[in-house]
Amino acid sequence: MAELFNASVYLVDSNIEEGRSDNIAVYSEGRKLSYAELLSKVSDAAKGYKDLGVRPEERVLLVMADEPEFLAAFLGAMRIGAIPIPVNTMLTAEELTHIAKDSRARWAVASAQFAPAAIKMASASPEVETILITGHVDLPSLAGKGSPTPIRTDLRVHRWGDFMEGTGDYFPPYSTWDESPGFWLYTSGTTGRPHAAMHRHIDLKVTVDTYARTVLSISSADRCFSVAKLFFAYGLGNSMTFPLAVGASTVLDPAAPTPASVAKTTVEYRPTLFFGVPTFYAALLASDIPRDTFKSVRFGVSAGEPLPASIFTRFRDQFGVEILDGIGSTEALHIFISNKPGAIRPGTTGTVVDGYELRLLDDDGNPCEPGEPGNLELKGDSIATGYWCNAASSRYSFRGEWLHTGDMYSRTEDGYYTYLSRSNDMIKAGGIWVSPSEVEATLIEHPDVLEVGVVGFPDEEGLDKPVACIVPMPGHSISEEDIVAYARQKLAPFKRPRRVVVLDVLPKTATGKIQRYKLRQFLAEKG
Repeated sequence: MAELFNASVYLVDSNIEEGRSDNIAVYSEGRKLSYAELLSKVSDAAKGYKDLGVRPEERVLLVMADEPEFLAAFLGAMRIGAIPIPVNTMLTAEELTHIAKDSRARWAVASAQFAPAAIKMASASPEVETILITGHVDLPSLAGKGSPTPIRTDLRVHRWGDFMEGTGDYFPPYSTWDESPGFWLYTSGTTGRPHAAMHRHIDLKVTVDTYARTVLSISSADRCFSVAKLFFAYGLGNSMTFPLAVGASTVLDPAAPTPASVAKTTVEYRPTLFFGVPTFYAALLASDIPRDTFKSVRFGVSAGEPLPASIFTRFRDQFGVEILDGIGSTEALHIFISNKPGAIRPGTTGTVVDGYELRLLDDDGNPCEPGEPGNLELKGDSIATGYWCNAASSRYSFRGEWLHTGDMYSRTEDGYYTYLSRSNDMIKAGGIWVSPSEVEATLIEHPDVLEVGVVGFPDEEGLDKPVACIVPMPGHSISEEDIVAYARQKLAPFKRPRRVVVLDVLPKTATGKIQRYKLRQFLAEKG
């Protein structure tokens, strides 16, 4: 049998063993947790799960903000061999319900601010037996008489503290090893329905040994603050895996980020590593926050979508911080191409991260020469084992040792990669994948809409945003405000179209497929 390995031990217990019990692991809204206190919370969560009947390899949905309880819920589940599934907190109850049903989860944990949607999700998902709510919440008003949402009579709704805040006694880990099922992360697919990338316990450690150590040179002296939330693969590394693996500190902010709130947190906690996405770096530049806001930061990091060279230059000139742009994916767990300190080339994604191999192939599977566009494929030890219950997508993306990323890139003679486009029609908006077909399927239900085509189109900062091109029903008119309001009811914020363009007809192929490239051409000409 393989040597035992449990990610919760690697990230928490090892710091105790190395004499960092009193070091601060977490800063969050005036709270401080030492590594000893974090281990107590993880142990309490593990025991609480066991007492509730959670078994190894059962799934636990996490609809949670960036708070210390997230770390306890995630690592406590892994400690007993269960599989935590952090989900996007911007999703609607209907979208969450699809994930709950698809994952066959029996347990869920939700932060108080997301409790109404999470309880609605759990009530619509017959296999969910129990939901735990963190924070201060009036359970009777959520789950009792007078609740605006019908609640299943057999659904158990409890406060997190009633089960997960106990004695703090050490709870031993379950006998997992490096290949054991660890956690799932849902990612959007070309069909519009998200599917779960299945990761092992060891995958977390691999991202530390590759990107965190070789690119960031992270150490116990660092403090990490990430705008990208913990439910993202990117945010999970930034705010949990990387700092905890080396005994550093993480700064967690449960609120939705704004330039003002991020500036306040940065000044208060003085992070040394700051993680964002291009859209938010652009928002910071457009704000009036002080120029010395990021004086404690030794590097900014960007991922999620390509960072325009102009944003890199303006941020460096305005705030004195260089941004290391890179690319990662849910399937690969974190960044595998990156600009490196002292070797930054603005406008490129950088060079391959140590520990990974890349190749660019043409449509016939032949290697591409430098300067030629090609399909990017990746090999590395952090890659997921496949998608849960989705054989077709798994066979398409996971090709032996190689992951087909779906990105088109070119490479220079000296190894710098430049992003060109997606090889399908997926949109990266604000660092989050958006499936055009999912948005189209929602908007087509509007009574005034006959046809709709959704594409990504760059805004004034050069960042892609969803644009809906709509053909109205005969005799009907379309109001942009009405369509946006309709989308607000049905879709998570990052999926909603930023513009609505009314057309007489959509360009199509002879077989009736929408020619999205022609829609993009039209938008470019229209300006």
